[in-house]
Amino acid sequence: MRLLLVVGMMVLAAAAGAGYWLYEAYRQPGPLAAEATVVIEPGVGGAAIAQQLADEGIIANALAFRLGTRLAGIGGALQAGEYTFPPGIGAAAVAQALTRGAVRIHRLTLPEGLTSKQVVSLLHEVDALAGVVDGVPPEGSLLPETYHFTRGDRRDAMIARMSDAMARVLADLWEQRAPDLPLTSPEEALILASIVEKEAALAEERPRIAAVFINRLRRGMPLQADPTVIYAVSDGDGTLSRPLTRADLRTPSPYNTYTINGLPPGPIANPGADSIRAVLNPADTDELFFVADGSGGHAFARTLAEHNRNVARWRAHLRRNAESSASE
Repeated sequence: MRLLLVVGMMVLAAAAGAGYWLYEAYRQPGPLAAEATVVIEPGVGGAAIAQQLADEGIIANALAFRLGTRLAGIGGALQAGEYTFPPGIGAAAVAQALTRGAVRIHRLTLPEGLTSKQVVSLLHEVDALAGVVDGVPPEGSLLPETYHFTRGDRRDAMIARMSDAMARVLADLWEQRAPDLPLTSPEEALILASIVEKEAALAEERPRIAAVFINRLRRGMPLQADPTVIYAVSDGDGTLSRPLTRADLRTPSPYNTYTINGLPPGPIANPGADSIRAVLNPADTDELFFVADGSGGHAFARTLAEHNRNVARWRAHLRRNAESSASE
């Protein structure tokens, strides 16, 4: 009986020691020295997850992690995904993160003024996204803003989100438009907004640039917007590796607003909400012209004579820059 009692006490002591070891190993800070990201692939079992976390230095002991999650009743609830862990995180906190599915959230900012081709190319450069985009979405149908996603989200799903966002914003802003605009539909507003987006170097100039184009539409004047010519001669790429030429301005195209009156048949880029808002609520001005002023903005004019003087100043600015560059 004494022997059995001694053996029993030894077993209890060993169990208590093991329990204490497990408690400490599961609760204490882990070995991770710097923030790290781990991808748990779908279909991976608990044992493999524990070993991966140990191999990547997130936890100190795979066995302690497995036993701890089993005792906590969450061994079968660990979720696949991409996780970012802070330095020193303990095994218990790691397990809780995997149980909650607290995956890493990625951010993708879609800049204003990209063509739909450029948007598709941008999405294909994001390694965390999956799948391919089948074809190019209609020009102007994707809203530039910041989108959040998790690893493995599909690129075509991102396109659908961008398209839905543009439809909502356009519909909302159309309802808030100023009266008596020379625009008959939200689609026409989107076309003009895409031109304003490509013309406006400074955000605060958008309503004023929009007003110039609105005034020209009202008077039946061609818009004469250089970005429409670039879109035409670049086959919709929206960029040109050389300056526009006089021949470009004369090139026949339904998108060349030097050779047509009114709006082109479709947008030339994906405008942001601010450009759409500017078109639907333009500045109160009777200006008809603008040209770059050399400071990043534009010089505006009401008359052709005033505009010609601004153009002369701009050309003089270009000559001075060329002479300065040549002398260096």
